[in-house]
Amino acid sequence: MDAEQFLAPVAGMSLAEAAAHYASLGVPVFPCVPGEKRPLVAHGFKDASADPAQVEAWWRRWPEANVGIPTGPASGVEVVDVDVKGDPPRGPESWLRATRAGLLDGWAAQVVTPSGGLHAYYPAAETEQRSWASGAAQLDFRGTAGYIVAPPSRTIIDGEIVAYQLLDLATGDVQPVNAAALREFLDPKPQRASWEARPFRGTLEERTQRIATWLEGQGEGERNQGLFWASCRLAENGATLPEAFAALGPVAEGIGLPPREIERTIRSAYRNPGTTPPAAASAASRPVAQRTPADRGRVLA
Repeated sequence: MDAEQFLAPVAGMSLAEAAAHYASLGVPVFPCVPGEKRPLVAHGFKDASADPAQVEAWWRRWPEANVGIPTGPASGVEVVDVDVKGDPPRGPESWLRATRAGLLDGWAAQVVTPSGGLHAYYPAAETEQRSWASGAAQLDFRGTAGYIVAPPSRTIIDGEIVAYQLLDLATGDVQPVNAAALREFLDPKPQRASWEARPFRGTLEERTQRIATWLEGQGEGERNQGLFWASCRLAENGATLPEAFAALGPVAEGIGLPPREIERTIRSAYRNPGTTPPAAASAASRPVAQRTPADRGRVLA
């Protein structure tokens, strides 16, 4: 299946029709809160299904639900997400730099998000690529253990209903993005820091960004400890608990920590910000075997 078959037909469809369309192509979907990105089902993208009866039942119950699609091998789709928040936003500039470096060639389709950002769709790579988030670059990668909200999903911006809309389809060769090379280009991995507290200079926003960037560089077995350490440092540098969730939550999800573990770890750090992280990584931070369903082909070719 090509990108035109995948995305172009949904422009005139209802949300229920679009969900059924994706499922008919073998792409698993799941319902999200109307006007939002939060899943309505208990296990989020893990509950995604391409079963027509299940999809029909979901959208009969929630006819205004947005359409979520898991990224990676489950759907055959990987997405580069360009954010436009901030003043000035860093996402578009990061996209331009990476494009000039030849790291973003091969996209199959581009979708404009309600906020004015960009979702660039790529065929999933043969080798699994996990999701990650770059707060510094405001450019994220959605692969294994990630998901996107797909057209014609919508949200309210300044009192108006705005939908995700197809912007462009590729006319040249389509190929997977090299997510590891892209991340290294945008955020060269910092040298591993010690677990000891150290002062961070600059404004609170600058200190928060540096701590979040450090967390992005943590590898397997260090993620939970790293999140605890980063949360302690934010607490010591004056960030509130909501600010810590906002700064570290998306990064922690991007490096593979589950939401419940993220919340527990950050809250624990804020109760005892002067302590050191636990010696042993939690089970949630250890490598977990990923399923790659052999019966689902790639959506984009």
